Amino acid sequence: MRAAILLQASGGGFGGTFLIPLGLMFAIMYFMVIMPQQRQRKKVQSMLAELKSGDKVITNGGIYGTVNGIDGDSVILKISSEPQVKIRIARAAIAQVEASEDAK
Repeated sequence: MRAAILLQASGGGFGGTFLIPLGLMFAIMYFMVIMPQQRQRKKVQSMLAELKSGDKVITNGGIYGTVNGIDGDSVILKISSEPQVKIRIARAAIAQVEASEDAK
């Protein structure tokens, strides 16, 4: 009878000991996955917000070009040395802005 009472008393702490490792796993996941994704998203949003005419860019599709104009959420991209070769793309389709020669 005493053994049964002791087992019941010690079994009640299982929930607390299970929550601690679960909380630690969530914290590790947050710092290893979620925070870097948020930083990357903010970096891309600021890059797209600072986009201006004359910037040399690379699109998600791998097209190299120069920004000729910006119209809201779309960008006019000059993709050839010929003046009439321009395309309209979504601003979100720009993957990166190439570093200017002044910055080098």
